[in-house]
Amino acid sequence: MNYWLVKQEPEEYAWAAFVKDGGTAWTGVRNFQARNNLRAMRRGDPVLYYHSGEAKEIVGLARVAKEAYTDPTADDGDWVAVDLRPVQALTAPLSLAAIKADARLKTMALLRQSRLSVVPLTKSEFERVLELGKSKPSGYGN
Repeated sequence: MNYWLVKQEPEEYAWAAFVKDGGTAWTGVRNFQARNNLRAMRRGDPVLYYHSGEAKEIVGLARVAKEAYTDPTADDGDWVAVDLRPVQALTAPLSLAAIKADARLKTMALLRQSRLSVVPLTKSEFERVLELGKSKPSGYGN
């Protein structure tokens, strides 16, 4: 199992809209490294949902519902999308400031590659975020 974080500006597609929709195709990624991360996602992998822009906080937990396929929004190139489904909101959204302040998260890809919209996490980073976000979802082996 792999662990991931995806970023989205809440003005573009907020967690609440994602939950209301019951899931979405994660399209429009046009960065090669982020595309490669999408390709590495496997069905069932857990995904943290991060509000970028002014909010700057992890707000929820999702799951990969469908592995990489050709991005229908791409006019050209070798771009992919995945389908994501919401699992649950974090009880306490975790701010970027709190992430930066936590010694166990200091090497998190979100901090090292802040412009990437799709980044991998380690299992320990994922579990620490859930701990700080006061969330304990079932089915993730933690």
